Amino acid sequence: MIAQVQSVIPAQVDTKAITKSEFEQHAQEKANTLKSVGGEKFSLLSLGDVTKTILHHAFWLAEQKQKLSLKQYKKLLVDRGWKGEEKRYLKIAAVFGDFSPHDLAQIEPLTVYQLANNSNKYKQVIDALLDLSTITQEAVRSLVKEHRTPKATKPEKPSIWRRTKNGGRYCQIPAIHEEDERTGVTLQRMMDTEGLSAQQIVAEAIALRQAYQQGQLAFVNEDKN
Repeated sequence: MIAQVQSVIPAQVDTKAITKSEFEQHAQEKANTLKSVGGEKFSLLSLGDVTKTILHHAFWLAEQKQKLSLKQYKKLLVDRGWKGEEKRYLKIAAVFGDFSPHDLAQIEPLTVYQLANNSNKYKQVIDALLDLSTITQEAVRSLVKEHRTPKATKPEKPSIWRRTKNGGRYCQIPAIHEEDERTGVTLQRMMDTEGLSAQQIVAEAIALRQAYQQGQLAFVNEDKN
């Protein structure tokens, strides 16, 4: 943190009377860590103070929802401009209910939202935080990396298609490896005796196989006995 060259006493936030606009304004003021006074730079407040403000409000909002009737709670949200914005803070309160704002003060606000909004994905990370004596942003990053589920590698689907320089495509059959080399020997013999290209012979073979699969051809038993 940059050394403070002028003493600044931040105004206390009364979360029991805070409105949405006041909360956002206060958080923004805390996020502006560098201010100019008399041409010199000094540190105002850290992002940790923003994090604590967010958590204090989230816990307070969850408490009000428990204490007030549904009608009173809805009126509170409307009167203070929080209607439609309360869910993310209630989620924060639910996810971090075992922590105090001070416990998480060294975590960036964005990380708090990320963990809360994806609590199922980061459940192991959040549980692991309970075992730490000091919770820092770096510790959270390490835990996220440690518990990251490796993506399953999908087997590449075999493809016979290749692209030409002009954007077209052509079919290329992969190499056929056989101990007795039967397919290659047979194909070469057909090419030599029938004067056909390998492509023509393969095309005919595929057409015959497809016709058989579609029931248009059938094997004939030539055993007359």
